[in-house]
Amino acid sequence: MQLTHGVHLAYCTNIHRGETWAETFAGLEKHTLAVRRRIGGERPYAIGLRLGDVAATELSNPGTLEAFRRWLARHDAYVFTINGFPYGRFHGGRVKEQVYAPDWCQPERLAYTERLFRILAQLVPEGVSGSVSTVPVSFKGFRRSQRELQTARDQLWRCVEFLERLSRETGKDLHLGLEPEPLCHLESTPECVEFFHLMRADRPGDLRLDAHLGVNYDCCHLAIEYERPQEALARLTRAGIRISKIHLSNALSVRPTPEAREALARFADDIYFHQVIERRPDGELVRYGDLDEALATLPSDGPQFEREWRIHFHIPLHAAPTPLFGTTADHLTGVLDVLRQQPSLCQHFEMETYTWEVMPADLKHRNVVDQLVGEYEWTLARFAERGFQRP
Repeated sequence: MQLTHGVHLAYCTNIHRGETWAETFAGLEKHTLAVRRRIGGERPYAIGLRLGDVAATELSNPGTLEAFRRWLARHDAYVFTINGFPYGRFHGGRVKEQVYAPDWCQPERLAYTERLFRILAQLVPEGVSGSVSTVPVSFKGFRRSQRELQTARDQLWRCVEFLERLSRETGKDLHLGLEPEPLCHLESTPECVEFFHLMRADRPGDLRLDAHLGVNYDCCHLAIEYERPQEALARLTRAGIRISKIHLSNALSVRPTPEAREALARFADDIYFHQVIERRPDGELVRYGDLDEALATLPSDGPQFEREWRIHFHIPLHAAPTPLFGTTADHLTGVLDVLRQQPSLCQHFEMETYTWEVMPADLKHRNVVDQLVGEYEWTLARFAERGFQRP
């Protein structure tokens, strides 16, 4: 849906299963329309689409795409953004490090991303920009060489050139957002700034980069890095980096007491990475590749309440803190506070709580439609407090 100041808000459909286009479309009909009926109102309803490579290939068929365009028109809905991070399967089996593959060192990532933008260019309404979010170059665990990382930058430049041509041909403003994530090649805003310096050094003076490549700012991910929203966003904007999209997401924050460690075991699953970053009393940050790795460590000397773990597990935006678990919702609201001061900071906002299937039962005591409606109600209230209303 569109809010004042040109803001577009959707939920990301990666919360639903769907690897083929038929499966993806079935989720839209079953879940997305049900949410739309409850919160959509009388104005056009925005969809944040997730397409893996199989679904994108199938939707690229002209007849299939035209049928989807007619479906959108029939339901007064539109697509302004696509989640192009997970290339392959995203539910129902081990994902972990495979969510980053292929990365930007590999030609398949470029071909897939271009395919998504060809689809998006035909779906996004006139006067609305179109964004795709993507992997943060690579995963540090892949241990890419400098030559491979140069290949990644070369491919991103090829994507920028493609987007400039496609934008000119269609009259649409199209932009790609690299999504920083813990333990990835880009995991913090300083690393993003350094990477964009390298990109600009590869093509000095080429302003197409500023228009078509930016950052997809995920509130959960940057909160886990203990970044402060005002400082992080200022760092990116000072560097001339476009804020392509903002993921409204929430992470777990705990003191690693024995009781908390025991309770956290139910959040460890075999599907997704749940990176943990510990902040020690002296400010040192210690990184763990996954939650089970952090839980396997022995409690350190000293009071555990002086340490904090932030865990990459997307929980409902409106989840209430408990005696054992806190959340990073203050990072999300801090981002919205910056938006209140800078309404032109970003136009694309997407709620992304994709972990629904692996969430402990006490966090999903209602069905997924009720969950999404609750997130919309919470999010719209936070926007309204800062002067962003439905027209």
